[in-house]
Amino acid sequence: MQSKGTDKVPSFFIVVRALVFETTAAWFEIVENYCSGMRNGTITIIAYLLGTVSIAATALPLFRSEVWWVRIFDFPRLQVLFLGVVSLVLFFLSAAAESFGEALFSAALLLAIGHQAYMMFPYTRLAGKQVEDSVSIDPSRTIRILFANVLMTNRDAARIKRIIRKAAPDVLLLVETDQWWREQMDELMCDFPHPVQHPKDNTYGMLLYSKLELVDAVVKFLVHNDVPSIHGKLRLESGDEVEFRCLHPRPPVPNEEPSSGPRDAEILVVGKENREDDNPFIVFGDLNDVAWSRTNYLFQNVSGLLDPRVGRGFYHTFHARIPFLRFPLDHYFHSNHFRLVAFERLEYFGSDHFPVLIELSLEPDSVLVQENLTPQPEEVIEVEEKIFAARAESQLSDSHPQNEKAPL
Repeated sequence: MQSKGTDKVPSFFIVVRALVFETTAAWFEIVENYCSGMRNGTITIIAYLLGTVSIAATALPLFRSEVWWVRIFDFPRLQVLFLGVVSLVLFFLSAAAESFGEALFSAALLLAIGHQAYMMFPYTRLAGKQVEDSVSIDPSRTIRILFANVLMTNRDAARIKRIIRKAAPDVLLLVETDQWWREQMDELMCDFPHPVQHPKDNTYGMLLYSKLELVDAVVKFLVHNDVPSIHGKLRLESGDEVEFRCLHPRPPVPNEEPSSGPRDAEILVVGKENREDDNPFIVFGDLNDVAWSRTNYLFQNVSGLLDPRVGRGFYHTFHARIPFLRFPLDHYFHSNHFRLVAFERLEYFGSDHFPVLIELSLEPDSVLVQENLTPQPEEVIEVEEKIFAARAESQLSDSHPQNEKAPL
């Protein structure tokens, strides 16, 4: 009898131990499932938040509104694309997209990602080049231009001077230059005997220096009477004359300009000028607009000018101090009379912009083989309306005397 009792005791403890283990395991599973659900719930919320931002930031620029808080979303397409991809990955990790709402959200997110990629694709190396590489360089028919937004409050002129000496440009344009910057650059007059100097303390000053002869150079005020632009011709060593325009319109931001209209108008006025001129033509400066905006495409179609960025890369120039928040704001456009010799973003020098260097070769046969951009009739009408509205708002017109003969 005793032996039978001792046999039952271990069996009892085995049963109890098994129950304890099973109960503990069940609780651990409940806690794990709860925590997993919390994690999935959190990830889903983050996915929806990032995705909503990406979808909204993609949709807003599709509207033709010129209000700054709409047009500002033309800028961060690369960043919006990144947010969209992250959102999509998180969404599929945390949700099965089984409901109609989830399927609709994922479809909208895919469309946003696709649209952003489509808008930026021309500025990747996967796309064809809009400007051909030079095939027959004649030094007397080349032009080397260095452009830099110096940031008016930047007081380190030594670094940009070193960059200028190293780059050895034929033409130099500096914007956001006040009287201090003019004084710092006076020593350049020895190497650049043809200057146009228009310093201002409102961040829209311009200093142009040229080794090549300037012809009929003037300072103009296309939209605002405190925002100058420089217009004229450059005479190459070959004797060929090249029309040029230097621009720096106001950006559409609350403390500068509540609307993109004046910026667009200033850019498009110059675009119209080139459409009416068959001569070699170059436009450069800080346009306060990105390469992939509607205004940029409209400008190119109306002007017929080519963008050397197309098929070569983004060449982000702003913000020099914030690597993950950079946009291509500083531009060169030129007529199809030119092929490209060199195009570089240069090193940091204390500004919020990087300097950009381009070398172009004037080659007569390039007109026959390079793209000839033309506007649609509705684009021509849109350009006229934008220019008229901006000038009416600023109380300027073509007949308003706002030009100054450049000091040569």
